[in-house]
Amino acid sequence: MTTLHLICGLPGSGKTTLARQLEEDGAGVRLSPDDWILALGFAIDDEEARTRVEDLQWTLAQRILAGGSSVILENGFWTREERSAYRSTALQLGAETRLHFLDVPLHELTRRLAIRNRDLPKAAQVDPGHLEAWSRLFERPDGNELAG
Repeated sequence: MTTLHLICGLPGSGKTTLARQLEEDGAGVRLSPDDWILALGFAIDDEEARTRVEDLQWTLAQRILAGGSSVILENGFWTREERSAYRSTALQLGAETRLHFLDVPLHELTRRLAIRNRDLPKAAQVDPGHLEAWSRLFERPDGNELAG
């Protein structure tokens, strides 16, 4: 069955690691906004670039799904509304959706980002100081969303 994999979680939760593993296991084509943003020479926190890249990737993902292949998106999917809209479109294209929610405590996210930032150029670093505010914006998936 053609599947749209939505990787849901805050920065540092392991979205890229999971998405790469799914791709390696043959679960679909992985589309990473962070990879494209950095490859295009933008900073990871450039919201305009992120929006444009995610829109382009979603257009491409829909073409891939319509062609019968599965897709892995690691956008984070912070809101129920966004997750619902992606699910609805995938369903119209004949694909099922699988939501992968990475639930990691804030103190662990902060630790992971600090370690990750040491090895990355400035443009690729995520400020762990934003995590608390971001966690208030993040709408955790409930049982109904996770069930399908």
